[in-house]
Amino acid sequence: MSLNQQLRENLRQMVAVLQSERHALAALDLDAILGCAQDKRELCGRIDTAGPFGDGMALDEECRGLLDAAMRINEVNRQVRNLLAANVTARLEVLAGSPALYRPAGATYARVGINN
Repeated sequence: MSLNQQLRENLRQMVAVLQSERHALAALDLDAILGCAQDKRELCGRIDTAGPFGDGMALDEECRGLLDAAMRINEVNRQVRNLLAANVTARLEVLAGSPALYRPAGATYARVGINN
């Protein structure tokens, strides 16, 4: 099997895993999210060991399309994970009655060395 064929198959599997991850995130299914993370790690390892993919390798049109799709889906999933984490943080802070750890710059910082 050629490097392009191996990469194509791994990218197809990656796109499928990323789509499964999107569904797991939407359902807040922790077991499925963790399973997808393991699958992604395994696929990345296979892609890494398949050969030197980089400047010297010409990807065919299908590989470029699959790579672009995987990158876009991964970015959307990353944003969803970040939104979920921010939502959980906000809810925990309300429950704990504690202020946010990250405030806008200048809101709570004292000025040093300025005499008025």
